[in-house]
Amino acid sequence: MFKSPALGEGMSATLLIVYHSQSGSCASLAGAVYRGAREDANVQTVLRRAVDASIADLESASAMALVAAENAGHLSGGAKAFLDRVFYPAIARDLLIPYALLISAGNDGSGAVRDASRMLSGIPMSAATEPMICKGEVTGLHLEQAADLGRALAAGIDMGIF
Repeated sequence: MFKSPALGEGMSATLLIVYHSQSGSCASLAGAVYRGAREDANVQTVLRRAVDASIADLESASAMALVAAENAGHLSGGAKAFLDRVFYPAIARDLLIPYALLISAGNDGSGAVRDASRMLSGIPMSAATEPMICKGEVTGLHLEQAADLGRALAAGIDMGIF
């Protein structure tokens, strides 16, 4: 099975952050994850909208953070479309990379977590962290927690934990 690329000389560790945002909330959260991760100079951080992210992005990643909204109790359409698009190609390439899930939720977020986790585990990817659910309007505390998530993911990649 293929795990994220072994880092040799001249190769860099990469955190891929994929987000889908209609209201701007998930874009703000993804930006915070990005800023937090960028504090680790040893990890390249790539931020992609779900509509623009591809299997090539995923293939070059050491880990991924998926930032998405809960819509009507389920994973938002743009994030689901990304997962649909990469699902079979990722399986064919035996990609096994760690991921983190950050959900902006109007309800409890459990439906979106369930939807995303089912698809990600089917690739199979492994959860690097417990899902982070930001309920209600995005606050300063949510943004700081998202930045902390970015820092933790980058540190985990850098130290070879993932």
